[in-house]
Amino acid sequence: MDELSQLSDALLDLIENISSSEHKLIIGGGFGIYLRHKELLKARNTKTLLKEWPQPRSTNDLDLFLKTELLADSSKLKPLANAIQKLGYNPIETAKYYQFFKPGPQGGETGGFKIDILTGPVENLRRVGVKADSRRAHPKPKIEFHAHPLDEALTLEEHLRSVVIESSGRKGEVFIPHPFSFIMMKLFALHDRQNDSGKDYGRHHALDIYTIIAMMTSCEWEESMRLSDKYKNNIKVKEAAGIVDDMFKDELSLGSIRLKESKYYKDSFQLSEFLRALKDLFGIM
Repeated sequence: MDELSQLSDALLDLIENISSSEHKLIIGGGFGIYLRHKELLKARNTKTLLKEWPQPRSTNDLDLFLKTELLADSSKLKPLANAIQKLGYNPIETAKYYQFFKPGPQGGETGGFKIDILTGPVENLRRVGVKADSRRAHPKPKIEFHAHPLDEALTLEEHLRSVVIESSGRKGEVFIPHPFSFIMMKLFALHDRQNDSGKDYGRHHALDIYTIIAMMTSCEWEESMRLSDKYKNNIKVKEAAGIVDDMFKDELSLGSIRLKESKYYKDSFQLSEFLRALKDLFGIM
């Protein structure tokens, strides 16, 4: 069984352990993109922005996003916190209570899974009385379960997509962010890791940006354009536009290079169409 199938099973374990709560899981990151890929394959003949999609990349990370309302009432988070502990995930000391790791069958990293607990902008959290800074948000009342805020995830809770996960006769519902939300987060992740050898120079983030653009339906493209226009004066959208202009200006820009360096890249990818769409989305001439 490959990592993605194992991660599906791990996520279903989590869903089953919080089934009695009203908590809805929002799944981002590479696994969220994989779920979107599977959803589109089921819906045959769905027209998307580009015909050439990368194959899903492997990952053992689960990016789990929390809505603002959950952090404003920690009683709603306790089923999730308890489930993570029950399933054998332990807090990572360097990011205690917002990153958790479950060792593999041999007790080490091989075959293990990591969960990142994330949420939207600090400003949104403070607006409802949640204590938060750029690194950490503390639910209220305080419990030993936190979240890492992402200011670039300003549209996190808009146009969420429902996805059904199925594996070994089990099924469960999760939600994935809108493509525009994915693109915003992935642009900042690539920018932060573009020169970091320990993070593969952000190559998988560049690949993810291409994948998200490629898999957009016409409806999602129109929604993305509306979201971009709606938030065009937001500082994070302006910064994202700057990243696009700097890193994806043409095929010789660093973002394009990082994409082509990915082990999943193929010469058949529609690179020029991708670059044009990405620049159009952020109003780059």
